[in-house]
Amino acid sequence: MKQQHKREQRHRRLDTPRHQTHHVGGGTRNQLQKLHRPVRLTEAKMSSVSYHVSNLLEKMTSTDKDFRFMATNDLMLELQKDSIKLDEDSERKVVTMLLKLLEDKNGEVQNLAVKCLAPLVRKVKEPQLETMVDTLCSNMVSDKEQLRDISSMGVKTLIAELPLSSAGLSLTVSVCKRITSQLIGAMGKQEDVSVQLELLSLSISLRQLTSPRMAVRKRSILALGHLVPCCSSALFSQLTEHLLTELAKAPPTSLTRTYIQCLATISRQGAHRVGEHLEKLIPVVVKFTGVEDDELREYCFQAFEAFIRRCPKEMSPHVATVTKLCLKFMTFDPNYNYDDEQDEEDDMDVEDVLDEESDDEYSDDDDMSWKVRRSSVKCLEALIESRRDLLLSFYASLCPALLARFKEREENVRADVFEEEEPAVAMLKKQVPLIVKALHRQLKQKSVRSRQGCFCLLTELTHSVPGGLETHIPALIPGIVFSLTDKSTSSTMRIDALSFFHVLLLSHPPQAFQPHLQVLLPPVVACVDDTFYKITSEALLVTQQLVRVMRPHGFCVSQVFSATLKRLKATDIDQEVKERAITCMGHMVCHLGDHMGAELQGVLAIFLERLKNEITRLTAVRTFTLVAASPIKADLSSVLPEALSVLGSFLRKNQRALKLGSLACLTALVTHHAAGIKPAALEPVLSELPALVDEDDMHVSQVSVALLTVMAAVCPSSLAKISSSVLPGVFRLVHSPLLQGGALAAILDFIKALVGSKTSSMGYSQLLRSLTEPFHSSPSSDGVVVHRQSYRSVARCVAALTSACPKETPATVSGLIQEVKNPGSPESARVLALLSLGEVGRSGSLGGSREVQAVILEAFTSSSEEVKTAASCALGGLAVGSLSDYLPFLLKEICTQPRRQYLLLHSLKEVISACPACGLSPHMESIWSLLVQSCECPEEGTRNLVAECLGKLTSLEPAQLLPRLKQQLKAGDFLKTLQDKDVNVRRVALVMFNSAAHNKPCLIRGLLGSVLPHLYQETRVRKDLIREVEMGPFKHTVDDGLDVRKAAFECMYTLLDGCLEGLDVLQFLDHVEEGLKDHYDIRMLTFLMLARLVSLCPAAVLQRLDRLVEPLKATCTTKVKAGSVKQEFEKQDELRRSAMRAVAALLAVPDVERSPSMAEFANQIRTNADMASIYQSVQGGEAGESMDMS
Repeated sequence: MKQQHKREQRHRRLDTPRHQTHHVGGGTRNQLQKLHRPVRLTEAKMSSVSYHVSNLLEKMTSTDKDFRFMATNDLMLELQKDSIKLDEDSERKVVTMLLKLLEDKNGEVQNLAVKCLAPLVRKVKEPQLETMVDTLCSNMVSDKEQLRDISSMGVKTLIAELPLSSAGLSLTVSVCKRITSQLIGAMGKQEDVSVQLELLSLSISLRQLTSPRMAVRKRSILALGHLVPCCSSALFSQLTEHLLTELAKAPPTSLTRTYIQCLATISRQGAHRVGEHLEKLIPVVVKFTGVEDDELREYCFQAFEAFIRRCPKEMSPHVATVTKLCLKFMTFDPNYNYDDEQDEEDDMDVEDVLDEESDDEYSDDDDMSWKVRRSSVKCLEALIESRRDLLLSFYASLCPALLARFKEREENVRADVFEEEEPAVAMLKKQVPLIVKALHRQLKQKSVRSRQGCFCLLTELTHSVPGGLETHIPALIPGIVFSLTDKSTSSTMRIDALSFFHVLLLSHPPQAFQPHLQVLLPPVVACVDDTFYKITSEALLVTQQLVRVMRPHGFCVSQVFSATLKRLKATDIDQEVKERAITCMGHMVCHLGDHMGAELQGVLAIFLERLKNEITRLTAVRTFTLVAASPIKADLSSVLPEALSVLGSFLRKNQRALKLGSLACLTALVTHHAAGIKPAALEPVLSELPALVDEDDMHVSQVSVALLTVMAAVCPSSLAKISSSVLPGVFRLVHSPLLQGGALAAILDFIKALVGSKTSSMGYSQLLRSLTEPFHSSPSSDGVVVHRQSYRSVARCVAALTSACPKETPATVSGLIQEVKNPGSPESARVLALLSLGEVGRSGSLGGSREVQAVILEAFTSSSEEVKTAASCALGGLAVGSLSDYLPFLLKEICTQPRRQYLLLHSLKEVISACPACGLSPHMESIWSLLVQSCECPEEGTRNLVAECLGKLTSLEPAQLLPRLKQQLKAGDFLKTLQDKDVNVRRVALVMFNSAAHNKPCLIRGLLGSVLPHLYQETRVRKDLIREVEMGPFKHTVDDGLDVRKAAFECMYTLLDGCLEGLDVLQFLDHVEEGLKDHYDIRMLTFLMLARLVSLCPAAVLQRLDRLVEPLKATCTTKVKAGSVKQEFEKQDELRRSAMRAVAALLAVPDVERSPSMAEFANQIRTNADMASIYQSVQGGEAGESMDMS
């Protein structure tokens, strides 16, 4: 207590400024109590920073360690303030004092002095920095161990705080050179190993690789690894040659290990630069795998792994050699005799399994052979991950060997073997029986890590081969049950077993599990009752799937129901468990509701309560949807009125998922339980629907209209009440340019249902008038411009109306004909009438009407292009509905009316696109002949249209027409057109190839070897295709090869998605690099490609990083000339943003800033306000940004 009191008094004396120590009256004690805090400049009202610092420095010389500690702490707090600035004298005094305190007898004071160095580095000028460096470096060779340690920390702190910005870069370089030269000089003079260890953590000396101390050699390797990313290519080559020279001298085994380990380290850090030396390195490393030393072999395989990951292309000639060595040494276990007998299938009871002795009880502390086996397996893993193009050959050569190693006794190696199988699992369909047989025994081992590896591998196999384990389920179930029931099993193991079981249930039919229900249900139900929420959550997911299995027999329904109901009723449990309990019980009601008896109504009441709860309402909505659509048709009358009211209120909520879920639930309820719904119960829902039919959210509109359609069919009287408020929204949607796809189909169904219900206040004629009214007013009168897409939408709605009311069709068609004929009709009305005739005719209801045909042909002579285009679409629609009447006429017109040929070919395209092959087969020959004749048309637009028709026709009968299409090519082969002399032919060939790569990548994967050279050839800028065009006094450069280059780069981008395995990524990157310097359009493409490549194969991108950074930097720093047009500024801005997206992708790669050029560019972005702003904007303010912009 006395010591504590004494220390408190010292704190008070320290914190009380000298001019305040003598106080009058009784306030002195209170004043001292208030001053127990760090001295602050503003509080003490010091006249200057210098006086304040001097005061602290004086206290730092006190004989009392507590005073020194507190003064040093106060100095650190002051130095951390941005506002404080030291004059030259104060700088010198502070540096001298802190360096002196590094030798303080008290360790806490020393540590604080080191911490003070960090903010001090940013406050002092270069002379004081040099003083700090000289003192710290000299201390590091002191004979006092504590001083060496604290000085080493000081140097590291100093280096870490040196500025990286361009403004302070010269200072950083100067200081680092000074540190390095002093440390290297000191290291050469030192004999003391402990001193060398401190120096090596900061500097490098190849001489220390031969040190007799292992710790020194390891620190040397580590230091060399840090140096490699920053050194020049010449220095890297010198380092590699030195290691090769030393290895050639046949050094002792311990030194050989050091040199090989060093090779592996510099390969990992030096990336692609080691590729230049592989031809010399590989034979040396291969030779040393033959030395009888386990650690040396381990380091050899680590070196191979580094070579493969960093230089996959350069390793290609050596893959076979390395693979052979890996396969040899992955079985290297000289101290253990494996049982050669094959594992037998057995169906052990769980009790038998628990008593089974595990094979991994054998251990030998001196046996290091497991490290050789593990490193060889890791090397194989690197091969599989980096050489996806060789997967087929790996499948044949590696998989059997890996399967055989499942019997591995060492757990670390066995776990790596399980991980190793994952990349190749998609190729293992024929090996499934062997895999299951090998894993069957492992699933019953006591080793948790082995079983986790088994479940992980089986999960991957189940995902890759859905249904492939059906015949092996009896062999897998004992292992699952064992992991769920074994008392020594960890929680993680149970979760993994349940997770795999869930995947297994999802991907296999229920019948496969029904014979095993008695064994499976008890452990799963026990897991539902587990106290750990994660186990309960996974068990509920499994139970949810087991319910489907239980359906035919209703076995154990009461046990499963009781366990689930307990979780459903609980309110003080984890949110995930709550939600999964609701979903699981929903599946039980859906599949087993008829087995639940009186309990069902109680469950429904709980569902209703959960529906009203804000936390669980979304899950409850989805569960009600499931129950409502159940074929069991459970009695929902007790909860239906209140549920409808609650669901109606959800339609007002802003939560989109809740809104969509509620609409789906209401649709299911109205569809399947309409008999139990009173019209009054729907009123809360109906009042909310009109606001949801809006083009702002097309999907919500689509689901809302689908609900209205169901109501029109089931509850027409309810719909009649809101038709006046809903229909305006529907018509706005019909006239919207955004309407297409599912939303349009939903509206067509609604219109049919509405007319069919005959309860709406709007009949057929009123609906027709409302649909077509906007097209009869001229755009100038009301300012409304009807979008082109809405013509098609309204035409299809008119056709839907006529199909729902066949009696009205003749009058409607007659009215449309008159609209087209009337010269006073607005153009929009005539276009709509023609398209409507086509859509009505598409259903075949017009037959071979000559009047309609005549009206359409007359429209071909119109002066309006829009009318002529509509007429061609209408004629195509008529032909689709009545091929025998219109197609021969259409083909005849194409031959005899060359002036209308383009429009008539559009009609033919409509026919080919809409008709099945069987319908067109009688006319196939005549269509083919006509199209082939039209190929020679001089107009490019017509030729493109003919090409489209030929393609669509060939896709209908590929076996018959594809050979004939091939014969039409003069080259005789599609791909030979890539070598055509005509640049336009090559461009079109690339477009075709791009389409194949996008839609049918399997067709072109085998052709990449012959196609890629021609593709890459087209990415180069050809000067012979660049010409100058005089435009008055100006000359304009025209690049005729730009379009073909764009087509080539578009192909390259497409190949990344479906054909990555067939690409040499490094060669691919060479052409991407050229594209980064090309035209605006191509640069935009290559920036996207680069970002994609970073995510697909980051290792290859890192190999080319130094070459890729320069064009990125050039784009980001280029500025448009003053006085340029606005478009130039916009283009450059978009270029910079696109380039910055690629940079952001690169900076997300771990260790990318080890590249000096990338580190410099990243720092330039940080320090340049303009570039930093662009970077932040492309990142979108997402959490976890890869670059700290502070």
